[in-house]
Amino acid sequence: MLEKVPADLAARVAGMLAIPIIGIGAGPNVDGQVLVTHDMLGLNKEFSPRFIRRYASLFEQVTQACSQYIADVRTNRFPTREESY
Repeated sequence: MLEKVPADLAARVAGMLAIPIIGIGAGPNVDGQVLVTHDMLGLNKEFSPRFIRRYASLFEQVTQACSQYIADVRTNRFPTREESY
């Protein structure tokens, strides 16, 4: 795996080796790519290196959902009788 390696260097390394080379921020000329799911979905608002492409921005939605869950548990609105066995 090559992480945060200049694309030209990553391409040269991939061309020299017979084993698959996986890149994360190493350009398009390697055998495979890694994009961490949390980064892809925009679940982390603070971490943003240039090799991340966000396909969604779920940080606010997840934060709101977790806050609502906590509030419902603390106020005994979850679980209800219908949500219990």
